[in-house]
Amino acid sequence: MSQISRAVSKKVLSVETPEGAGALVRRSIGSMTLRNLTPFLMLDHFHVSKGAGFPDHPHRGQATVTYMLEGSSQHEDSAGHKGTIETGGVQWMCAGKGIIHAEMPVHGEGLPEPRGLQLWVDLPKEYKMVDPTYQELGPDQIPTAYPDGEDGAVKIKVISGESHGVSSPVRPLGGCWYFHLIFKKRGHVFQHLPAGWTGFIYVLKGSIGIDSGPISYDAFHTLVLSNHNDENGVRVSGLDGTELVLVAGEPLDQTVFQYGPFVMTSKEDIQTTLLDYQIGRNGFESAHTWKSEIARR
Repeated sequence: MSQISRAVSKKVLSVETPEGAGALVRRSIGSMTLRNLTPFLMLDHFHVSKGAGFPDHPHRGQATVTYMLEGSSQHEDSAGHKGTIETGGVQWMCAGKGIIHAEMPVHGEGLPEPRGLQLWVDLPKEYKMVDPTYQELGPDQIPTAYPDGEDGAVKIKVISGESHGVSSPVRPLGGCWYFHLIFKKRGHVFQHLPAGWTGFIYVLKGSIGIDSGPISYDAFHTLVLSNHNDENGVRVSGLDGTELVLVAGEPLDQTVFQYGPFVMTSKEDIQTTLLDYQIGRNGFESAHTWKSEIARR
C-alpha cells in the first residue's frame, strides 16, 4: 500500500496562561487562534503546581481525555468514581448528560509536579445525553507499537485506535485515535490515519518534520494536518528525545454551542442544560449537594 502523507495546513504556538485554581496551561485548540477543530473542542498542556488544581466543576455533552506526562492526579466525581491517574496513564471520561467532578494534583517531597494533556472531544449528537462512563488505563495497560522493532527509532503508545498492528482497548463514542510517539534516536515513521478524519500533532519535546520537509517544528506547537482524499496517513521525522502526540478524529456534521463546560448542538439545548444544572436534574441531581473529598483537602 502506497504511503501518501498529509502536510501541515496550520501551525499554532501554545502560550502558557492561568487556568483553574492556580494551574498553568498551554491551550491551542479552543483558543482564539484555533477555536474548534471538529470533533476536537480543546487541547490543554497543563502544569499544576502545589496548591493549584481543578476543584469541583460540571460537564455535559463531551468526552474529556486526561493523559499524564509527569507526576499524578487524583479524580473524584458525583457518580462515585474516584482514583489516581499515574504518569503514562489515561482517563477517558464520557460526561454524557452530566457529571460533577474534581481533578487535583498529587504533590509530595521528591515527587515531580504534575504535567499532562487534557483533550475535549465533542460527542455525536445522539450520545449527548447518555449516562456518564469512564475508561481508565494505567501506564502498563496502554499497549506499545514498535514500527521497526524494539531497537528501532520510534515507539508509539497506542492510547486509542490502531498503530502498526497494535490496538488499544479504549472504545470511545465517536471515532478518535490518540498516539504518543517517542523518538529514541533520529528517524522517521509513517502512521496510517482513517481517510476523511481530522488530524493534528502537538509537539511535546524536541523538533519534528512532516512528510519530506525539514525538522523545523518545535515544542509547544500544534500542527493541523491537511485532509485530502488520497492522503492515508502522516510521515513524521524527529530527533533523539523528541516526543509528540498525534490525534485524529471523525469530524461531526453538527453545530457546536458551548457555554463553559457544557457543549450541545443548539442554543435551546444550552438553555435546558443551564436549567437542569440550576434545579438539579437530568444528570445534575447532586450538583448542589455533592462535594469532593480531594478538593476539600
